[in-house]
Amino acid sequence: MKNDSKTKELVLSGLLLAIGIFLPMIFHSIGIMGKVFLPMHIPVLIGGFLLSPYLAFIVGVITPLLSASLTGMPVMFPMGIIMAFELGTYGLVASLAIRRLKVIPSLVVSLIFGRIVAGIVVFFLVQFFGLKMNPMIFVKGAIITGLPGILVQVTLIPILIYTLKRFIFDNLFLKC
Repeated sequence: MKNDSKTKELVLSGLLLAIGIFLPMIFHSIGIMGKVFLPMHIPVLIGGFLLSPYLAFIVGVITPLLSASLTGMPVMFPMGIIMAFELGTYGLVASLAIRRLKVIPSLVVSLIFGRIVAGIVVFFLVQFFGLKMNPMIFVKGAIITGLPGILVQVTLIPILIYTLKRFIFDNLFLKC
């Protein structure tokens, strides 16, 4: 039975990874900017609440890197690298936090830690690669620009998590 749940978790990881690549493509194809609504963040954060910390981290890291490789969005350097660390942190922290906190506090904590890690990554890219960015201005700008997406996340993700846990996992996965 344990192998069955691992298989389901791997399948869910793959599904969330695919959604994390296709959702931004849909947003961009209809003219909605990804920097504003953060569509790639949504499946990664959902993974943080539904997957083990290890898989949630892996989905967060791989999603922007694979998307950058396949679609050119985000540009691999520097945004793909920054987002890999940021989204990996989202997945890991959400997965760890949900074990002790409720969904909304876990979400807020993961968003805060992810942005902090993004700022740290920008700092290292500036130091080691001469990137012309200010880490504090980057984080502040990302928060301000992404505010609509953050509001969508704080509103939509708790609803999706409660719905997924109740209807899909309680009904569908337990019967498999």
